[in-house]
Formats: sequence, structure tokens, C-alpha cells
Amino acid sequence: MTRLVYLNGKFLPDVEANISIFDRGFLFSDAVYEVTAVIDKKLVSWEGHLKRLRHSLKQLNIDFTKTNDELLFIHKKIIEQNNISEGLVYLQISRGQAERDFAFPVQEVEPTIVLFTQQKKIINNQKILCGAKVVSCPDLRWGRADIKTVQLLYASMMKQKALDQGKDDVWFVKNNFITEGSSSNTFILSKSGTLITNSLSSQILSGITRKSILEYSKNANFIVKEKPFTIEDTKNAREAFSCSSTTFVMPVVEIDEFKIGDGSPGKHTLSLRQLYIDNVRKELV
Repeated sequence: MTRLVYLNGKFLPDVEANISIFDRGFLFSDAVYEVTAVIDKKLVSWEGHLKRLRHSLKQLNIDFTKTNDELLFIHKKIIEQNNISEGLVYLQISRGQAERDFAFPVQEVEPTIVLFTQQKKIINNQKILCGAKVVSCPDLRWGRADIKTVQLLYASMMKQKALDQGKDDVWFVKNNFITEGSSSNTFILSKSGTLITNSLSSQILSGITRKSILEYSKNANFIVKEKPFTIEDTKNAREAFSCSSTTFVMPVVEIDEFKIGDGSPGKHTLSLRQLYIDNVRKELV
């Protein structure tokens, strides 16, 4: 079935959507993106995604003039036109089309804006039942992981390497500490009951789901610490999980062939997942 996508002011069938080969997003990964989950035909954590999008655009000095209200209208319209009850909306904004040059265009160019939808099971994701298995690998990405750019090749390569080994994902390691997953933030629950996640820096993305989990878990009287943790800390943890906009809270039951806890999704992790779902449903847009 043909999807309707959005490209530079027009809703059109995906087979008719064309972008110039001179677009800087294609040539230089000079573009940012956001992925917003959809449940009950509505957007999850919309304000958080907007705030992060504006941060990314500012960091790359991309002059983007559409208002937040205009972006919300486009998102809602594309959900409606594709009849998405559960899944995601992908938004990408590049600097635009210009003659190939490493330097930013001197002349004013119009950013390229693309949106499309994907149907996806989020609430009843079957992977939740068994949990994810991850492998560690060196974090060799560029040093500004806090900017949500489209240059995802290394993360893609390492995720494929994990899949080739029969695992589900990778957790990146830098200076002996876990930074984050290929497309997720990482958490452990220590044996003492402390929920630990890496502190924000240029080395990790400021996850929208991460922020909500920290808020909800504190309200649920979890002891929470934002600090680096190691592979050994993970192996010695009671539970572990990752979080992202389209997996919400995903139990992690193994790292580098080592079982975490009893090797099954932890009860506290599953409780936090349900707590997250219950709370974001109250804030859908």
C-alpha cells in the first residue's frame, strides 16, 4: 500500500517523493531528525521532541522557519492520512540543496523537510517477553552524540554486527564506561536498588524517554543516580534496560554472553515500563 509522505510543503505518495542529489543531507549528512512515537493515534512526548529538534537545528546553524504549530499540524495530518494508530512519525530536516562544498552555502538555501510514518507495535512489542541481548563495542562515533544528526553509519554497522551474532543490539563503551545503545539510552538497577543511568554530556543523546523515566521513577520513590557505569557494573546489576522513543522501556537480559540477574526481564523494569506507558498516555497530543 502506498504511503503518503510530506516533502517540502506537499503531501504526496511515497513513490513520487524526490530529493535533489545535491541535497546536503545526502552528500554530507548535514541534517537532523526526530522520531516521535504514535499510540492511540496521538503523539508521545511531543514537546520534548520539539525542544530537542530546536537544539539540534541551532547547533548546526540550520535556518528553519516553520513554527511549532505548523510542525504539529503536519505531524497530525500525516498520522491521519496514513491511518496510524500505533507506530512512529519520522521527521528529517536538512540544510537544503546547494553546490557540493564542505563549507556551508554562502547563498540562502531552503531547508529540505521530510516526514513519513511507519506502522509498528510498541505497546505489545513481543521482545518485551524475553528481553534483549546486547554486546559491547567501542564507541567510535563522532563526539557530538547530543546532536540528533542523520550520520548513523557506525551505529548501524555495530547493530548489524550484533544481529549477525544472534544478539539484539550494542551498548557502546568509551573509557571503560557505557555511553548508550545504538539508538537508545541505557539503565541498570543495582543490587542495592539504585537506578543508574549515564549523566548527560556530548557523548550521549538527551533522550526524551530517558527524561520521562527519570521523572516518573523519582515520583515512584526509586533512588536515582545519573553517573557513568561499566560493563562489570552491568553484569553485577539486578536488572538492566534500554529506552527509546519507539521501544519505550526494553529489558536487557544479557551483555557479552553474561546473564544479567536471572536472565529474564526484571520485575522493576516491567513496572517502570508500565508506569511510563500509563503516564505518557495522559500527555498525548
